[in-house]
Amino acid sequence: MNKIIDVYLAGPRGFCAGVERAILMVQEAIKKYGEPVYVRHEIVHNKFVVENLRKQGAIFIEELKEITQKDRPVIFSAHGVPKSVPEE
Repeated sequence: MNKIIDVYLAGPRGFCAGVERAILMVQEAIKKYGEPVYVRHEIVHNKFVVENLRKQGAIFIEELKEITQKDRPVIFSAHGVPKSVPEE
């Protein structure tokens, strides 16, 4: 049996507070410390946001050993990291 359902889209739609805060954190770090700012993993799951942050001076890495400038800030993903990673 085919049943028709109504789908309602809430408005306005946008990023949740956590995503907005994560984006702002990277942008503020770039303003405060200059380029580059390293970010471990993509800070949000949105390719347009990630590309925009790259253009602003963020460098996304998977492993801390990828950091070539050791005096630069590193921002960890809001998705969490193993306890051993910050110790590196």
